[in-house]
Amino acid sequence: MTIKNICILWISISCFSCIEQDPFDVSQLNVAIPTQGNSWAIDNVDTSSKIISKAGISSWTDANTVIRTYFHVDAPTTIPFGIIANVKSGTSEIKVSYGDVSKKVNLSNTEVDTIYLGDYIASTKGYHYIDLQGIHTNSGNFGAVTALLLKAEDTLVKYIKDDFYFGRRGPSTHLVYDTPVGVDDIEWFYNEIEIDPGQDVIGSYFMANGFGEGYFGIQVNSETERRILFSIWSPYKTDDPSSIPDEFKINLLKKGAGVTTGKFGNEGSGGQSYKVFNWKAGTRYKFLTRIKPNGDDSTNYTAYFFDPETDRWHLIASFKRPKTSTYVTRPYSFLENFIPNTGALSRQGGFYNQWMRDSKGQWYEIAEAKFSADATARKDARLDYSGGTQNEGFYLMNCGFTNDHTSIGTIFKRTPQNTPPEINFEGLD
Repeated sequence: MTIKNICILWISISCFSCIEQDPFDVSQLNVAIPTQGNSWAIDNVDTSSKIISKAGISSWTDANTVIRTYFHVDAPTTIPFGIIANVKSGTSEIKVSYGDVSKKVNLSNTEVDTIYLGDYIASTKGYHYIDLQGIHTNSGNFGAVTALLLKAEDTLVKYIKDDFYFGRRGPSTHLVYDTPVGVDDIEWFYNEIEIDPGQDVIGSYFMANGFGEGYFGIQVNSETERRILFSIWSPYKTDDPSSIPDEFKINLLKKGAGVTTGKFGNEGSGGQSYKVFNWKAGTRYKFLTRIKPNGDDSTNYTAYFFDPETDRWHLIASFKRPKTSTYVTRPYSFLENFIPNTGALSRQGGFYNQWMRDSKGQWYEIAEAKFSADATARKDARLDYSGGTQNEGFYLMNCGFTNDHTSIGTIFKRTPQNTPPEINFEGLD
């Protein structure tokens, strides 16, 4: 690799000027932050999907696009930095902005080069970023940037190093509930979700009722589509649903009006059901799941959704899981982002009024939850996750490279409501 020592300081908004400085030894830039996993086109999900690929930043043609690369520092520090960049042909001019400093860089090299840019002053612990924007190109492409380079102790800087798909999706956060002590026949799990306006970000799955064998909640699938989703994993461990033997397959028993059912894979496999439904931010929705063993080494799982506009419970689906005999186990809720290119956008969900009911009809209020998060969080690839209590309920937050951060294992306690849900079980479909 050839080395270029470039230092071009932006003196004012209207004037760029070159300043001679002592050469910097770019071999000291020891931390490489891949743009493939750590860069986003700001406020433009579609553009992110087009210009951020396995090659990093490429197909970069629009001068209006600002590309932001994030990293986290564990303490205030000054960090010499640069980029690895090149053009396929012609020349281009780009602007690099960080803090209150901007610099102009000319690219004409067709081989990848290390370009030193100066010192980044991180005055606070937390997330920081460096922005790139195209100024001029005579080839139609501003170039390719594969990595942001830093001179820093590797333990001081955190970023997405590998597993870029899940890293770009961001950390999933969980509320883990306990079943009542000494009760082993919890048949019903009840929860409520309300999403504040502006927090219903595309790619969000606000999951209300999770349990040992599946999950049930609401999603934002696109600008025009939202879903209620209920899925049950097969006891056969595979990511390929077509490989599941017949005796391990999830069987559909019934489904509600307008519900689509089928198979799912990639994160385990099993039976899936969803209803396209335009749920709204600022509205409280109720979720009810029944888990009942059949006594023949199989268990039925049934999900109901309460829509306040129709004032009734709606059946989503009922599945039979073979080789399983259980009531509710490992109850939890979660918030995840399932669209990687929205991983730079924060979102938050509210979870309220959790209850469980045993097979004899006794209700138990669940007013305590333990905070947890997934592998992306646990290996410090992302630290933008939190949870807590709000409005007599719990909340979960993730993504957006915020500095809101809650330690995994933290216990939350909400205000008990002391009034069980009023449900006409005989009237359920």
